[in-house]
Amino acid sequence: MPQRDGTGPDGSGPRTTGIGRRGRQGGVAAGPEGYCVCPNCGARIRHTTGVPCTEVSCPKCNAKMLREV
Repeated sequence: MPQRDGTGPDGSGPRTTGIGRRGRQGGVAAGPEGYCVCPNCGARIRHTTGVPCTEVSCPKCNAKMLREV
């Protein structure tokens, strides 16, 4: 980057630094709505905002849930 301002090789392109990143762990960032799904039995429960699905146990078989994508 000739001008070191993030605009590209000739200095005329759009700035692209930081766009489309999901952080260090590469999270899904699915938002506050949606469902948590059990990978074992397929049970679905509504996602609770602020609580990752991986910290919720399935009400049927007690396995850790995953976020429905």
